Amino acid sequence: MSCCSADGTQKMKLHVLPISANSHGCLAIVKALGLEDKGLEIVDAMGKTRTEEFIAMNPCHCCPTLEYGGEKGAIWESCACMRTICQLFEGGEKYYPKDPIMRGKIDLVCDWKNTSLYPPFFHITYMMFGVTVDEAKAKEDFKKICDEHFPVLLDTFLKDTKFCYSDTPTIADLGVAPLFTLIKGRPKFWAAVPEGVKEYHARVLEAFPGADEYFKMLDGMATAYKGDGADAEP
Repeated sequence: MSCCSADGTQKMKLHVLPISANSHGCLAIVKALGLEDKGLEIVDAMGKTRTEEFIAMNPCHCCPTLEYGGEKGAIWESCACMRTICQLFEGGEKYYPKDPIMRGKIDLVCDWKNTSLYPPFFHITYMMFGVTVDEAKAKEDFKKICDEHFPVLLDTFLKDTKFCYSDTPTIADLGVAPLFTLIKGRPKFWAAVPEGVKEYHARVLEAFPGADEYFKMLDGMATAYKGDGADAEP
């Protein structure tokens, strides 16, 4: 499939925040499948998500947003965008296999990321984006991640495989692993992250060299952060 809408009037666009971990999975898939060469346009939405034009397309004003073109509308939420891209374009089954049992496992990890893993990251990491956070809650939430979520990742999703339920990376890994870079904004928290999680994080990012510039952008911001909470103990 080309990256034009069904009526051929407008090319598909992926609106992203280049530094955002939530955009990195979609960017990695687009780069891995060479979709820019097929006409898909990557749009830097930094500073544009609250404009009338963007909100008319996506009232939740978030990225990534996949704009279909013409009158086909748009979708958002990172895992939904990754699933759709992989189903639309040749080669996508490598990252979102067609086998329904495997898809169920990948969908499980993606849903777990959104409902369980990601919410505690707010107080741990969002001070880097100028948001006021609760330091006591940051410690409490990091303990929850260490006590509950990291064990699920290591002992269930990665029990017998290099990636989540797979020996090759999928969209599940791109939903999960980029988030861990954010913890580097608190070096003492990062030091407490299990080595198995750090190794998994590195393994996933290394599997998508086409998105390296985006991974490094976030890593550089996090490791350079010196503001409130940077020196906090977990």
